[in-house]
Amino acid sequence: QVQLVESGGGLVQPGGSLRLSCAASGSIFRINAMGWYRQAPGKQRELVAFINSGARTNYADSVKGRFTVSRDVASNSVYLQMNSLNPDDTAVYYCYTDHSTAVGLRQHLWGPGTQVTVSS
Repeated sequence: QVQLVESGGGLVQPGGSLRLSCAASGSIFRINAMGWYRQAPGKQRELVAFINSGARTNYADSVKGRFTVSRDVASNSVYLQMNSLNPDDTAVYYCYTDHSTAVGLRQHLWGPGTQVTVSS
């Protein structure tokens, strides 16, 4: 069974920065992509950023130039550096993996979420 553990959320003032971390553990054979989604109150969950096995990245237009997604292959971890945060970034952020298990099963998994609040 695969588990995702997120950390790094919290309260930050507008213009500030936060770094989210997520580590995947369990019966992972290969990670195809990892990334982050977010869901604000009353809104649908949306993709924020992801990075695939070839280190190719993709970002939501609303975060381009402010957020950076990166990974550590050895530890099956993904990070989200968030700069120039504004109140519209307030949401629960969910780590995401697209991975294959040792028995060849492809899975998509979301973590429990970490709250990010941008407020003065």
